[in-house]
Amino acid sequence: MAIGTALVVASVTGIGVAAAQPIQATPDPDPFYSAPADLGGAAPGDVLKTRQLPPVPALINTDVQQIMFRSTNSAGAPIAATTTLLLPRGYSPDAPVVSYQHIINGLGVHCTPSRALYTANPFEWIWETPGLNSALQQGWVVALPDHLGPQSAYGAARLGAHITLDGVRAVQRSQFGLGGSPVTLAGYSGGGMTTLFAAALAPRYAPEIRLLGAAAGGVPTNLERLVSMIDDQPHPAFGLAFAAAIGLEREYPHRFPTSRHLSPAGHALATQLRDGCTQDLLNAGSNLGIADVAPGASIVGTPEALGVLHENSLRFAPETPTAPVYMWHSRNDSIIPYDDAAATAGRYCAGGTPVQFDTVGAEDHVQAAVEGAGPAMAYLESLVRGQPAPSNC
Repeated sequence: MAIGTALVVASVTGIGVAAAQPIQATPDPDPFYSAPADLGGAAPGDVLKTRQLPPVPALINTDVQQIMFRSTNSAGAPIAATTTLLLPRGYSPDAPVVSYQHIINGLGVHCTPSRALYTANPFEWIWETPGLNSALQQGWVVALPDHLGPQSAYGAARLGAHITLDGVRAVQRSQFGLGGSPVTLAGYSGGGMTTLFAAALAPRYAPEIRLLGAAAGGVPTNLERLVSMIDDQPHPAFGLAFAAAIGLEREYPHRFPTSRHLSPAGHALATQLRDGCTQDLLNAGSNLGIADVAPGASIVGTPEALGVLHENSLRFAPETPTAPVYMWHSRNDSIIPYDDAAATAGRYCAGGTPVQFDTVGAEDHVQAAVEGAGPAMAYLESLVRGQPAPSNC
């Protein structure tokens, strides 16, 4: 599913139990994920440490490395982030690199791609494994960033863009011979949102990256719209929305103080979900509404909270990609509105970005992921071969 069927913002005026601090995830017990003490002395994208991981059975003839690198959070402070590097055996120096922003619906550190690779079902979406294998079999290197960051800040798309771009920098500064690699970006739904934000921020944040283009489908581009869709009515995916409110507070504790306004029941639910992944969030929040966690509260009660939503909404963000973009979306998508994605593509076109926006005939959000995956990969392959980017602007 997407980053959330909607983003219910509990950082609102209303009654509730005050919480002194955001409800954080349980720290990862693996010492590899601990940031070094001298983090502030590193530049964004600098490699902090690496390690080899076991092969992933679902990925063919592939070695796995993990890289910790220095990145920057939404407040400009240094953070340590990680990306998992999939290296096809026998790859060439400066092979194409695709950074794939996997969908992460979760608040716990174990929900990240670097952890999900080693679960019984390594990817939540079965179409991703064939897509990654397709890239690997062509000799491409794949980077899978843990783009929610060390606090699992679900919903913070700008943070994810920083981590994605710094992850590419780290890959190119690592010992794996990829310093001159052409780079593409890809992702679907919430991963697609991070992908497009990374493409839009790249000219300013990481202008040295040779970014050929980005492919993203089913992208939620208007978080305020998603809020209004769920409003105060019970919703089957409320748990995802509520998790995004918790995640945004982690990244914006002063501007988005979710926990300050929760009722006792809301605080108990937030505590229960602090480490939850997709199914945990869906099960615990099924058919709840804002009244169940913050009675008397509005959806967005302060200009600061609304500002956070706009800053993390591609439709409102001022930045525009300069590299070509491929987007796809189903008109039948009942989770992520089609017209917001189309309007965002139109804004990019108006800014001079070559955009190919395809409307697919899938019946829902999940089927659209499958239907668009092949054309998205073909689009990126054509850019790597040096072909002109198609555009239907």
